[in-house]
Amino acid sequence: MKIQHPLLVRAVGVTGAWMVRCLVGTCRFHFRYADPMVNPEVARRTGRRYIYAFFHEVMLFPAYFWAWPEMQILISDHRDGELITQVVRRLGFGVVRGSTTRGGARALREMAQRVDRGHLCVTPDGPKGPRRHVHQGLAYLSSRTGLPIVGAGMAFRGPRRARSWDRFAVPRPFRAAACVVPEAVSVPPDADRDTIEACRLEVERRMQAAMREAEAWVEQL
Repeated sequence: MKIQHPLLVRAVGVTGAWMVRCLVGTCRFHFRYADPMVNPEVARRTGRRYIYAFFHEVMLFPAYFWAWPEMQILISDHRDGELITQVVRRLGFGVVRGSTTRGGARALREMAQRVDRGHLCVTPDGPKGPRRHVHQGLAYLSSRTGLPIVGAGMAFRGPRRARSWDRFAVPRPFRAAACVVPEAVSVPPDADRDTIEACRLEVERRMQAAMREAEAWVEQL
């Protein structure tokens, strides 16, 4: 059943944010940064800005750990997007509605206008996949804003998995969580289609490798 009543939508937002804090907050977090300067906690102190990318299936990880007002996150216009928006706003994110595919042009323009507010956040395989695929809109956004792309790989130890296209990961309480972050990818300004595609492929390669490393690492923690 689709939830449409505004009061119910807000109630879901409050409850969802509380559950994220209570559940994900029990995890033991571990990080590896190829470049310590891209660590969001370092970047926010030094004034650097990036586009942070993470796959849709692990969005509960940054939803808890990187939920700051200067994080402007792109949430899809698909039917569940309003519920997700209510949750992430209460966690502390700024929100732009749209995606790198559906409603893409409008959403990317609005994301570009928010550069001076802080970091941008994108799930590049959302809202419908393919799983762990990076859409071109991410590289295009980097080219137009001048912000390098930091594509993180994240994993929970032994999570429950939804039967969705992304196999959405729900962490088990008090388990380890790992994040592996490769070096940032910079897309040249006003890049042409071929250059954007080459950068997209490089971001995808790094993110998929980081996911595999994070999944292997977290099982050892």
